[in-house]
Amino acid sequence: MIRVRDIGLLPGQGEEQLWQKTAKMLRVGRDEITSLIIRRRSVDARKKQEIRIMYTVDVTLRPKNRNYHLPKDAKISKADTKYYKIPTCTASPKQRPVVVGFGPAGIFAALVLARAGLNPLVIERGDPVELRQEKVNNFWNGGKLDTESNVQFGEGGAGTFSDGKLNTGINDIRIAWVLDQFAGAGADPDICYDAKPHIGTDVLSKVVRNLREEILSLGGEIRFGTKLVGLKEQNGKLSAIRVLCGDVEEEIPCDKLILAIGHSARDTFRMLLAQGIPMEAKPFSMGVRIEHPQEMVDRAQYGEMAGHPHLPVADYKLSVHLPDGGSAYTFCMCPGGTVVAATSEEGKVCTNGMSNRARDGVHANSALLVSLNPSDFPDSSPLGGMLWQEEIEKNAYKMGGSTYAAPAQTVGSFLGTDKDATALPSTYQRGVTLCDLHDLFPKRITKVLEEAIPLLGKKLNGFDSPSALMTAPETRSSSPVRILRNDGKQSSLLGLFPCGEGAGYAGGITSAAVDGILCAEAVMASYE
Repeated sequence: MIRVRDIGLLPGQGEEQLWQKTAKMLRVGRDEITSLIIRRRSVDARKKQEIRIMYTVDVTLRPKNRNYHLPKDAKISKADTKYYKIPTCTASPKQRPVVVGFGPAGIFAALVLARAGLNPLVIERGDPVELRQEKVNNFWNGGKLDTESNVQFGEGGAGTFSDGKLNTGINDIRIAWVLDQFAGAGADPDICYDAKPHIGTDVLSKVVRNLREEILSLGGEIRFGTKLVGLKEQNGKLSAIRVLCGDVEEEIPCDKLILAIGHSARDTFRMLLAQGIPMEAKPFSMGVRIEHPQEMVDRAQYGEMAGHPHLPVADYKLSVHLPDGGSAYTFCMCPGGTVVAATSEEGKVCTNGMSNRARDGVHANSALLVSLNPSDFPDSSPLGGMLWQEEIEKNAYKMGGSTYAAPAQTVGSFLGTDKDATALPSTYQRGVTLCDLHDLFPKRITKVLEEAIPLLGKKLNGFDSPSALMTAPETRSSSPVRILRNDGKQSSLLGLFPCGEGAGYAGGITSAAVDGILCAEAVMASYE
C-alpha cells in the first residue's frame, strides 16, 4: 500500500474529491486506485480564510502498476502496515488472573486475558453501567450520592462521564488496536482516523456494555459491587485477596493481580500503603472548570467560517509557562458540553466536564489546571497530594453551601478587572454559589491562574472574557500517587501489577487502555 499525507479538501468536499486529489498527487488516473483507506483526518484552521480538512490515506493501485515508482514527494511513501496482535499464552495457570477495576485499563487488560484464553476474574466496586447511569443522573438531579457507584466508580471508569476522548500523547502500536476494539463495540468508525477522536458520553455506555459481553462470552467473570479490601502474601509473593461485597467479606486465592483501581480509590490507596506496598507522591494538577459560549470558541478558531455545516464544533488546547516556573494548561476540553458533579465522597465537591457525541450544547468547558509537584504539597507523605485534594474538596463543599453546589466566580471578578460582570449561566447540575475562589485555593494556585488567564486570552480570543465562569474545584485530572513497579510491571510484592491512571502510569482513556494491555502481556509473560 501507498501512504499519501496532507491532502487538503474544502469543508463540504467529499469522498470523490478525496480520490481525485489523491490520484493527482500520485500522478495516476482516478480509476487506477482500487482502494482508499482514511488513516487520519484533521482540521487545519491556521488560516481562517482557507480552512481545510486534511487527510492521510493508504491506497492500492491496480496490479498493472506493480512497477509504479513513487513520486519524489515527502508526502508520499510506502504505508506502514504493522498491527498489534495479542501474544499467545501456552501456560495453563492453576489460578485465573484477577483484574481489580473495570475502567479503560481494567477493561482492556481483561479483554486481552480473555482472548488469550485465561478466563480472568474482574472485581469492580461500582455497578454495571446501566445502573450506574441511573445513580449518577439521580445525584445530578438533586438525589443522594452513592459513594460506591458514581462518576468515579463503576463500569467504564471515570472516562465514561467525560466525553470519551481518545486522543493521547503516547506513541504505541497498540493504540490502533484499542480504537478498533471501541469501533467494533459500537463507537463511530471515524474514531479510528480522526486526529481528535471522541466517542461521546451517550455512546460510550453502549460500547462499554458490548466489551463486557465479549469478555463474559470468552469465559471471563465480572463481579460488580465488590471492593478490594486487602492483600495476602506468602514469601514475598501475592497469595490471595480479600474482597467485600455488601457486608460479606471473602478471601479469593490469587497469585496474579492487575490493579487498575483508577485515580479516586482513596481508601484503596490507604490500604495499600498500610500493607507496605511501595508508592510515592507524583506530580498532578488542580484548578477549575472554565465555561464559555461555544459560539465564541467557534468564532475564535474558525473566524467567518464559524458555524459552517461541514466543520466540527471547535475546540482548543492551550498552555502557558510563566517566568517564575509556574505553568497552566487546559485539559479535557468539552465542546458543546456541561460541567458535572464528579465527587465520589460525601461532604466533598469536585468537578469534571463531559459532552455527548453530537457536542451540540451551547456552552464549551475545559479544565484550567495548574501543574503541581510533590514539593508543593503541604504533606510530604506518599499520599500528600491526595490529602491536599481532600482538603480542597471539603472546603469547596462548605463554600458551596453544603448541598453539593459548587463554588464559582467570573473571570472578571477573579482577576479584579470587572467585579460586576454578569456570569455565564452555569451548566453544573447541582447549582453554583458565587464566591471568591481565592478563599478556596492556596496562593500557589491562584497566583498562577491570575497570570495565566490573560496570557491564554491572547492565544484564544475571548478566553479571558469577564463573564466566563470558573467552577471549582477540578482536582481529579490525574492520580496524585504512583504505585511503584519494575520493568516487568510488577510491584515488589510479586504477582501484583499496578496498572493504568490510578497507579500513575497513564493519563486518559487510550493511554490507560494501552497500559492495561501491557500489564496483561506482563501477566502472560510471568506465567511463561
